[in-house]
Amino acid sequence: MYLFLSIFVILFAVSFLIATLRKLTLKQLLTEAGYQCYYYFLGGKAIVEDHVYVEYNKTHLLPRRGEVAVVTGGARGIGVEIVKKFLQCDMHVIIGCRNVEAGEKLEKKIRACGITSGEISCFMLDVASFNSIKKFSELVLEHVPRVDLLINNAGIMFVPFAKTEDGFESHFAVNYLGHCLLTHLLLPRMVETAKDKGTNGRIVNVSSCAHLAGSIDFEDLSMSTHYIPSASYAQSKLAQILFTKSLDSKLKSQNMPVQVHAVHPGIVNTDLFDGTLLKVIAPWVLSLMFKTPEQGAITIVHACLSPQLEGLGGSYISNCRETSVSPSANDQKIQAKLWEVMLSLIGVEKFGDLLV
Repeated sequence: MYLFLSIFVILFAVSFLIATLRKLTLKQLLTEAGYQCYYYFLGGKAIVEDHVYVEYNKTHLLPRRGEVAVVTGGARGIGVEIVKKFLQCDMHVIIGCRNVEAGEKLEKKIRACGITSGEISCFMLDVASFNSIKKFSELVLEHVPRVDLLINNAGIMFVPFAKTEDGFESHFAVNYLGHCLLTHLLLPRMVETAKDKGTNGRIVNVSSCAHLAGSIDFEDLSMSTHYIPSASYAQSKLAQILFTKSLDSKLKSQNMPVQVHAVHPGIVNTDLFDGTLLKVIAPWVLSLMFKTPEQGAITIVHACLSPQLEGLGGSYISNCRETSVSPSANDQKIQAKLWEVMLSLIGVEKFGDLLV
């Protein structure tokens, strides 16, 4: 307890000093300090929960020969472990990543470690680019006749302000909007696949407990007026859960055999933390207290494969247990408004050519 408190005080003090040196107004200073405090609280609480519920964080790898899973960001971090587990189920895994060479090297490493089942394909995908997403989806649809699972895993965290080539703030584009477009493009094939096999296809959005600190700024989605990386990240993670609940509800209302889940994988020691204040000041904390990527992948794979979740989409899962979300994530007015905004931003009238 004292260790957590000491780290919290040091991190807050350094954060406050950095914010002061940036010559922010008092209001801006207090806003950023508030976010930092809340983040440290949420992170500490999540770490405790990961340890308390460690016995629940397990799932069974079921045979899925011939099934196809599409995994964004599958060549690093948690994505690598997701790919390994799907291969152990004898699935065909399609990895979408910016560095195809890294994906190809990954296959060699996985085979070298003794996993010989399943099949891997790796295609170029930059989730920050609508053009890249469209090309990737075309390759997927040409390459395989079915899509059983879509895992929207690629993400960025706490990056400096930048806009993508399509004009969107990078957290909002990569963590949320790009995956909405990809889901739109692959959904018809997923529906066809599920109808043929008789069980639901599954879309899993990798979110975070950080959504609890988020709100949707409909007046300034890029948050350019006063950009706070942690606030922008939290907004994108909340948007993912709102998307999860909206899409699952619409699919159910039209009896479409695809369900959607959002997952908090835990506080996981991945390269997403590179450059963060915590890793600079206390890097040993990550290996000592955080989950490993393999442990973080378990809940995601559970959401994809567990028979107990069949027909129970729309849930937010942590440590293989359904858990609660922020009130904003359950607000149907916010869900509906963001859905309309999303359709406009990705330039479609009917989502997946099926849903309004």
